[in-house]
Amino acid sequence: MASTSRGDALALPRVQCPNHPDAILVEDYRAGDMICPECGLVVGDRVIDVGSEWRTFSNEKALKDPSRVGDAQNPLLNGGDLTTMISKGTGAASFDEFGNSKYQNRRTMSSSDRAMLNAFKEISTMADRINLPRNIVDRTNNLFKQVYEQKSLKGRANDAIASACLYIACRQEGVPRTFKEICAVSRISKKEIGRCFKLILKALETSVDLITTGDFMSRFCSNLGLPKQVQMAATYIARKAVELDLVPGRSPISVAAAAIYMASQASAEKKTQKEIGDIAGVADVTIRQSYRLIYPRAAELFPPDFKFDTPVDKLPQL
Repeated sequence: MASTSRGDALALPRVQCPNHPDAILVEDYRAGDMICPECGLVVGDRVIDVGSEWRTFSNEKALKDPSRVGDAQNPLLNGGDLTTMISKGTGAASFDEFGNSKYQNRRTMSSSDRAMLNAFKEISTMADRINLPRNIVDRTNNLFKQVYEQKSLKGRANDAIASACLYIACRQEGVPRTFKEICAVSRISKKEIGRCFKLILKALETSVDLITTGDFMSRFCSNLGLPKQVQMAATYIARKAVELDLVPGRSPISVAAAAIYMASQASAEKKTQKEIGDIAGVADVTIRQSYRLIYPRAAELFPPDFKFDTPVDKLPQL
């Protein structure tokens, strides 16, 4: 029995037991009935089951899903991708006298939607390779859709645009990645991603925050297996070096790598330039150049509470 909640004439009718209105009804999926658990009264019948027609077990889910409701609705595609496919027939009635299929499988998806869908798959694949969360994937998809619909980057490969959008999304979400890290998971060169990056910022009239040494420090130190004390010291060294204007014109990544090298050499957890360069994506010579700029004032760069395993005057001079 349906009743309307008091004081709100426009409220949707609510199914409840007339004798026990506060009871939580039990749904019998097999019979399609709504039953009151207090008195056993069948309050509603012929309830529609919105689930799958049959269960999908976990070991089968990776192969195929027997649900007949199609893919999830994608709001980024025109029409939400609510398309219909006619499967290929197997009986004699499915073919004409020349052996051709009577029902051609023609999807209503447009070429632009198909291009966007391929780009979304590529973005998801790249994000999975560098363990990026779902919110960054969603932001990247939205950026790509805006750029694609504006047609402001005509002539550029969709993969290059997708890679640049992923780079922008990472910076906008506060988890920046280097160009080399994006290149490592895509098929596009660093130069092409950089060009698309500048064009997208101009086309969308948006901007990204400037990257700092602190944006990469925790990730680099974690990948190197350095303790918290060394990470904090490296962060302090890089920040002081920038404040004292010791590294003018140097990229934050190379400054961060040099600071990690100095902090690790002063601690018991020493790392070589090559180990740091492999993680940071910079050459050994780049680390050395930045290190030489900050070495003369190394005594001023370390935090006051740092416990030295190697004194400052014993640090490598390179």
